[in-house]
Amino acid sequence: MTIYIKPISLERPDFAGLLSGISVANGISKDDAAVIENGMNHYAVLVLRDQQITDDQQYAFSEHFGPMEQATGDLDKSGTRRLSMKINDISNLDEDGNVMAIDDRRRQFSLGNRLWHSDSSFKKTPSKFSILSARDIPASGGNTQFSDLRAAWDALAPEIQMECMDKICDHSQLYSRGLLGFTEWTEAEVAFNQPVPQRLVRRHAGSGRLSLYLSAHAGAIHDQPMPEARIFLRELNEHATQPQFVYSHEWQASDLVIWDNRATMHRATRYDSEKVRDLHRTTVSDNAPTLQQHV
Repeated sequence: MTIYIKPISLERPDFAGLLSGISVANGISKDDAAVIENGMNHYAVLVLRDQQITDDQQYAFSEHFGPMEQATGDLDKSGTRRLSMKINDISNLDEDGNVMAIDDRRRQFSLGNRLWHSDSSFKKTPSKFSILSARDIPASGGNTQFSDLRAAWDALAPEIQMECMDKICDHSQLYSRGLLGFTEWTEAEVAFNQPVPQRLVRRHAGSGRLSLYLSAHAGAIHDQPMPEARIFLRELNEHATQPQFVYSHEWQASDLVIWDNRATMHRATRYDSEKVRDLHRTTVSDNAPTLQQHV
């Protein structure tokens, strides 16, 4: 079967594509992977329907696109972890498969997924692709919204683009969770989440396009007073998440969505948190820290 990609919205034909013609469960060839990678260079978000897969099949598919991350960004690093360290647990379930209590610390931490962010921007070498599989979803709510940071960059006034160039931001989950009032950390968690520097403007290796690199994890700009940095980042985030730059994905069971963290932000939307929402994410790492990449 031939791989085919078409835009999901004709209003934004360069952002979010519907991909058909492959079965992730059956595996893909190197040629298939190259077609998908080219599609990602164009769209930055690809949606695959009816992909009933296991974690091992998802991981094997993801490995075609680069080195893999371990799931080290959450709070659960214990032996009772529900999923393996290869898989990011994007759910509201505890280790026994039950919906977490409202005061569960892991549940409170996971509310950060409802902030606009880029996966793993808090790591020295951040992520390239995220690949999210819907295993069990609520009947309503819980959409995932994506912001096109390439289009947002293109729409900035030239003087703002000039102001953004060469800026270095510090990213940390201490910043993003602090926005929610989540401030009680262990010493080990504080040490693990020390801020890392990232470029504010990046050039996408596959397309050559410039884009903003924004995230709720970004909380400081080098050589700027904190209030000045925070207001500038907030203004950029407000600009980048205007409706004309956003695709909202309404999940269906067995959807698989791939997005490029180098060119997008995303967030989950509100849902009834007493209902099960279980999604499994694999994450492909970028090839180098952003400070080592050409702009």
